[in-house]
Amino acid sequence: MNRKLKLWELNRPTVEEFKEKEKFPLVVVLDNIRSLANVGTFFRTADAFNVSKIILGGITAQPPHREIQKTALGATESIDWEHHENLVDLLKNYQSDGYKVYAVEQAEKTQLLQELDIKSEEKHVLVFGNEVDGVQQEIIDIADVVLEIPQFGTKHSLNVSVCAGVVLWEFVRELGK
Repeated sequence: MNRKLKLWELNRPTVEEFKEKEKFPLVVVLDNIRSLANVGTFFRTADAFNVSKIILGGITAQPPHREIQKTALGATESIDWEHHENLVDLLKNYQSDGYKVYAVEQAEKTQLLQELDIKSEEKHVLVFGNEVDGVQQEIIDIADVVLEIPQFGTKHSLNVSVCAGVVLWEFVRELGK
């Protein structure tokens, strides 16, 4: 028999314990995400993968908002976040502070996720773009890496929050070694 665990048996940290915990050197940037459900899902996924911070850029909605809370399930309280209008200048500042910037996008020159050499001694910024237009070209132009998830079906893209789960898992899997 394999009994399903109850939530209280999972021994998850409290919000206060989580905030004190050392985070993976990962910053997630949302570039003009329009869906509040996607924003909430990013918060919940960032909490699950122990991300340092979320940057909400441009038109991306900010907590508190009922529609964000529906999918975040309280993760807006555990994950540090901030809002910035100009992501290009912000990303350049992160680069000057030693972060490697990855634009998750399909472009002429990309690196496939499974071929990426993720170094645990490096700090990483992952930029996820608008549901229709993707990552801004100005961000692609300054990114250190344009990162692509291989796909094999008829659709040209994944939902942005699903994409985040795939990419973040790969980074955390490598950083946790």
